Amino acid sequence: MSDQPEEAAPESAALRRILRRAAAEDDVSLLELLSARLSGADLTTLLLEVFRRRALALSPSDVLRRYRSDRFVAPSPISHAALRSAQDALIGTLPPAAEIVALAPLTPLATHSSVATVDPRKVVATIRSTEVAADPTNALALEAASRRSTLLAREPRSTTPVHLAADQRVVRAQHFDAPRFSAHFQLFGFVSAGRDVGGLRFERENLALHLRFAAAALAAAGFAETTIHVTLLDPAFEPVLEHVTSALAEVPNVHVAADPTRESGRGYYRGLCFKVHSGALELGDGGFTDWTARLLGNRKERLLVSGYGVDRLAAPR
Repeated sequence: MSDQPEEAAPESAALRRILRRAAAEDDVSLLELLSARLSGADLTTLLLEVFRRRALALSPSDVLRRYRSDRFVAPSPISHAALRSAQDALIGTLPPAAEIVALAPLTPLATHSSVATVDPRKVVATIRSTEVAADPTNALALEAASRRSTLLAREPRSTTPVHLAADQRVVRAQHFDAPRFSAHFQLFGFVSAGRDVGGLRFERENLALHLRFAAAALAAAGFAETTIHVTLLDPAFEPVLEHVTSALAEVPNVHVAADPTRESGRGYYRGLCFKVHSGALELGDGGFTDWTARLLGNRKERLLVSGYGVDRLAAPR
C-alpha cells in the first residue's frame, strides 16, 4: 500500500455527462431526478463521487467522533464468548437435511421489501443498488428460490425440498426503545422451500421440523422450558396445528399453544405463524410465506421461514 495520499480524481466523461443532464433537467425536482430519471448506473456514478468527496473532507478526529456517537457502528454489548455459545447451540441442533450458507453482508436492493412487508426506510441501503442484510431469512429465500428454479428446470414438477440456514449479523435502521438493543445484532435463520404436494403435507412435515429444531436449540442453549405459540391465519391450516401439537406432545419441556390474539405478522405470514418463548422471553419467530411463489412466479411453491435472536439467546438471564 502506498503511504501517499491519493490525488483527487478528475471528473470522468460519464460524470460530466450526468452533471450536464442534471443541469438541463430544470423542470423536475432533485428528488424526482435522483429516484426516477437517472438510470441505476448513472445514479451510482453520481453518488460514488459525492461520497468520495465527503470522505476526503473528513479528518481522523471526525471519524473517531462519529464512531463514538453513531449507533450503527458501536460494538455489540453481548460478549463474543456468549454469542459463540448460542451459535453453537443453534448449529449443533440443526436438522441434518439443512445446509448452512455463508451469506453475503449485502443483498439486492428491495430484497426486504419486494416480497415482504418491510418499509425500505428500516433497511440500510447502499449507493450500489444493494442493501445491508436486515434478516437472513430474506436472503435465504432468494437462495432457496434460485435452487428451486434449478430443480424445476431439470424436472418441472420437482418436489425436492431445499433446507437452508444461516447465522448473520444484521442491521436495522429503526430506533429501538429497549436500552440493550443495538442497531446491529445476530440472527439465525432457517428456511424450507418446496412444492405443494396436496393435503398440506409440505406444511405439516416442515412445521414439525422447524419446531422440533426450536425446542432442541433452546434446550441446548440452557433454557429449561419452551413454549411455542401458534397463530392460525387461515382456518384451512387447522390440521397443520393439530399435527404439530401431536408431533411435539412427547418432547420434554415443550408446550404448543394456540394464540389467536396475535396481531403482529398478519400480512407478512400466510396460513400460520408462530413465536418461540421461554417464560416471558421471546426468542424466535416464523411462519409460512409466499416469497418463493412470488419470486418464481409459481403458485405451487411453498416456503417456511423461522428466525432466532442469537443476542437474546446469549444475553445474561
